Amino acid sequence: MEWMIDTANLEEIRQALEVFPVEGVTTNPTILKAEWPMKYDEHLRAIRALCGQRTLHVQLGSDTWQGMVEEAERIRQMIDRDVYLKIPVTEEGLHAIRVLAARGVHATATAIYYPLQGMLAVSAGADYLAPYCNRMENNEIDFGKAISQIRHMIDRDGYKAKILAASFKHAGQVTKAIDCGAHAVTVQPALLRGVLGSALVTDAVRTFNAHNALVTGKA
Repeated sequence: MEWMIDTANLEEIRQALEVFPVEGVTTNPTILKAEWPMKYDEHLRAIRALCGQRTLHVQLGSDTWQGMVEEAERIRQMIDRDVYLKIPVTEEGLHAIRVLAARGVHATATAIYYPLQGMLAVSAGADYLAPYCNRMENNEIDFGKAISQIRHMIDRDGYKAKILAASFKHAGQVTKAIDCGAHAVTVQPALLRGVLGSALVTDAVRTFNAHNALVTGKA
């Protein structure tokens, strides 16, 4: 099971890496916009420096497969050759994934709403597949079933691709994605902190600490 964090905030990344068992960082233009004003290239290199050997996933912003391939090569030169390029599973995106996979470039297929998108991305050579769980649920698409169907294909045919479930609104969606076969999830740190710091947890800890102080004579 791989845990990734979905943020571009340097301090948030730094803190999350100290606490959570993080194996990767995912970004997108919307997340990066929240850090504006900043220098795009320098900011991504700073994230890479924090990540170390962990994976870094960066979204492409071109509309054509040729543009995606060119942008992918520029980002690899800017950061390093181990970066994962996030590519939407459109017709142009699928073409780009195939071209980049043939060159040995890491690709994370994104904007997945339907099982068939994920299956096509697997066959095209994507390393990770990112179904948008909350967005799927908002559109009455069963993301759990979609994840299970894609996972079945991966396991049956022996692909190395991994399902990286994304777009979560609450912890229950994360648990469901994992239960249905996601190899990895990318979550905003605030969601993880919200679970660990929920009233149920803090009340239990407060009670135990009070009783501990009593029985140990430290009250």
